[in-house]
Amino acid sequence: QVQLVESGGGLVQPGGSLRLSCAPSGSIFSINAMAWYRQAPGKERELVAAITSDASTNYADSVKGRFTISRDNAKNTVYLQMYSLKPEDAAVYYCNAHITPWDSRGYYLPPRDYWGQGTQVTVSS
Repeated sequence: QVQLVESGGGLVQPGGSLRLSCAPSGSIFSINAMAWYRQAPGKERELVAAITSDASTNYADSVKGRFTISRDNAKNTVYLQMYSLKPEDAAVYYCNAHITPWDSRGYYLPPRDYWGQGTQVTVSS
């Protein structure tokens, strides 16, 4: 069973910084792309940033220059460093990873997307 565990959310003042972390666990053969999404109340979930296994990145226009996505392949961990936070960045942030798992017999299973439980980011003075 593969799980994604996020951490690092919280309350921050406008202009402040936060770093989110996401660490998949379980029977993982490989991790391909990893990403952060967010969903604010009454809005659809949107892509914030994504990173491939070879560290190519892309960002939503609204966060370019303020957020940085990175990954530590040795730790299977993806990070989202957020600077200059604005009230409109407030949302539940979800980690996403495209993972090839394997089962208890050691066979590869089809790759699929996995999601974390979400971590709340609140930006308020």
